[in-house]
Amino acid sequence: MGKIKKAIISVTDKTGIVDFAQSLIGFKVEILSTGGTAKALRQGGVMVTDISAYTGFPEMMDGRVKTLHPKVHGGLLGLRDNPDHVKVMAEHGIENIDLVVVNLYQFEKTVSREGVTLEEAIENIDIGGPSMLRSAAKNFKDVTVIVDPDDYEEVLKEMDASAGETRPSTRFRLARKVFRLTHEYDGAICRYLDGMEL
Repeated sequence: MGKIKKAIISVTDKTGIVDFAQSLIGFKVEILSTGGTAKALRQGGVMVTDISAYTGFPEMMDGRVKTLHPKVHGGLLGLRDNPDHVKVMAEHGIENIDLVVVNLYQFEKTVSREGVTLEEAIENIDIGGPSMLRSAAKNFKDVTVIVDPDDYEEVLKEMDASAGETRPSTRFRLARKVFRLTHEYDGAICRYLDGMEL
């Protein structure tokens, strides 16, 4: 399984995202999005559904809680060939999410600014993004995950050649990229905090 029917797009780096999303719409992919990304996509003429409309929960706590919801993570982690998972998903209105396109808050860029405060740094630690990425990458058997705009074209080419599907080898390669990114991201946070005292 690798057919993409529903996607979450939530990106800090919006390079090429409108064109990519428009291409997904051409494949009849439903797009869920958040905050600034949803706004940018709408301004680019892309129809999107707010995550809050899908989950039934508003974004809250100054945006700290947006995507941390069972309808998101269940849709990413549910095993499509496991009858128990399929049953639970149906009982709770959880739909498969087949594609995640996320890049993270720019923590290193933030902390490199002169005079940045610890509070500013802490607010630029991404929680929902890495959580979605890790959920999607763990379930690479069924879910495609993109962290790098350079991968948009390859994914679209595969979808075009395979009736909206991606190859298992591509999903696995992209999943490895996720874990490398989240490892480096957490490392940057650790290095910054190691130099701090309260």
